[in-house]
Parts: sequence; structure tokens; C-alpha cells
Amino acid sequence: MYKKYLLILLLINLTLFSSWICVKELKINRIAATQAFRMEYLGATMEEDRKSFLEVVACVSSGQRVVDYEILEQEMKYQISDQDYDSLLRIVEAEAGGEDAYGKLLVANVVLNRVNNERFPDTVTEVVMQKGQGVAQFTPTVDGRFQNVKISEETYEAVERALYGEDISQGALFFCARNAAESGKLEWFDRKLTKLFSYGNHEFFV
Repeated sequence: MYKKYLLILLLINLTLFSSWICVKELKINRIAATQAFRMEYLGATMEEDRKSFLEVVACVSSGQRVVDYEILEQEMKYQISDQDYDSLLRIVEAEAGGEDAYGKLLVANVVLNRVNNERFPDTVTEVVMQKGQGVAQFTPTVDGRFQNVKISEETYEAVERALYGEDISQGALFFCARNAAESGKLEWFDRKLTKLFSYGNHEFFV
């Protein structure tokens, strides 16, 4: 009988001792872990920031472009067929081969503005090849320039910018080179359309 009571007492003591150990260990861990964790986290964060900073400095000093992630993820606004892409490149080169990047972008904008306008066909190729009362809307399609151009790198870039949605045209649907246009055509532009602005050798209308 005494053995039974002794065994119970021993078990109670063991339980209390174990609980005391656990509480102490918890307190010690809490005290130690709080500062240690903070220091460890802070150290890791500072190390990551230092690495990122050094990478940017190295990139800039090497002459490489630092491009924002959101720019890389930009989506193309216009999804067009390979044929339409080729037509857009050719008409931009033929009409604005002597213009700078903005002059080329403007021509691409006008073509895409027409595609989006119900007064004109729904595809780039149809817009470029359209004739009104037997007259070509874009002269290069009938004088051979459209078929024979060599596409420059600047034209590729201008067309890409237009397809990604860059538009500086103010909604222009027409353009002409006053110095090269026939007087009869210029009269129609001046009488029927509203001039928006001039850029390079072209005037833009709506």
C-alpha cells in the first residue's frame, strides 16, 4: 500500500518537474529567440539590399539598360497577322523612310487609327491597299516603293512601339507631304479635312 502512494507521489513530482522545465525552456527560448530572430532577419534583409544595390551599380556602370519589370511585362495592344505586320513595316518605310523615329511612329499610328475607324477596312493590309474612286490611299503601293523597300531597324522599332500602344497622332486619319503632293490633292486635304499638326515633312489631318 505504501509503495502505491510512493509511486503516485513520484509521478506527481516528475510531472511538476517536467512542467517547470518546459516553462523555463519556453521563457529562455522566447527571450533568446526574439532578439536572435530579429538580428538574423535584419542581417539577411540588409544583405539582400546590399546585393541588389551592388547589382544595380554594376549594371549601370557597365552601360547596360536597367528596365523596370512592369515595362518588360507590357502587353501588345494590337494583335495582327504576319501579313499585316509586313504591310505595316513596308508602308511606314515607304512613306517615312527619311523621317526620324517619331515621323515613322506617326505613319504607323495613322494606319492603325484607320483600322480602328469604321470608315476604313478592318485590317492593316486592306487599309494600306485601299483605293477610293480608283485612287490609291497610299501612293507607295502603286509606284513600286511599297514592294521594294528595305526595312530599317528604326522602322522595326517604330512599328513595335505603335503595336504596343504608343500613339502620338492625336487621332489623325490622313497625312500628306505638301512639298511632294499634287495641287489637286492638297486642295482636297485643305477643304475637306481638319489639320491637326505638322511633323517632319508631313502634315496630319482628321
